[in-house]
Amino acid sequence: MIHIPILAAAGLSLLLLPFAASAATLSLPTDASVAVQVIDELTLDADNPRQDDILLSPVSGDTGTSHELPEYCVLVGDARLDAERLRITAKSLTCIETEGADSEIFSGEISAAAYEMDGSYGLDACDAGRCELTPEHAFQLKLASALDIERQDNPAARINEQRRQTDGAGVANPIPAERPDPDQ
Repeated sequence: MIHIPILAAAGLSLLLLPFAASAATLSLPTDASVAVQVIDELTLDADNPRQDDILLSPVSGDTGTSHELPEYCVLVGDARLDAERLRITAKSLTCIETEGADSEIFSGEISAAAYEMDGSYGLDACDAGRCELTPEHAFQLKLASALDIERQDNPAARINEQRRQTDGAGVANPIPAERPDPDQ
């Protein structure tokens, strides 16, 4: 009878291994699409046909894309005016995946290009040589290559763990000494 719980525990641990391993990596396949938007309004024209290091954030919900990024992500990309289309390429991202009080940080390079939600390349945000893109204009980024970013060290998580320790063992959360109230 003792063998059954041991075997069940061993089988359960084998089932949980792939989940734990996948949580240590932020992965998206080649050709995955994610919905994003600019954080700040972007304007390009003949005098200013390019802007580097624009900030993008994910859009959640039913967007018709194949994947979603974690809610707390910032992507960095470059934008340029190309005829009557706005071309955006993403080059890096930083995401924080949270679960309860725990968080994991993923930061690395990405290779992706902007497409309208209908699948057309580039963004239809231009009129008479002037492109204006607002945060309300959601679009998709399609990955040119697979994305596999390992979880980064999170010093804040270690500090928070120390603070959550009970019985005063936490560095930043010692048991308060019983002292008289100075106002009395």
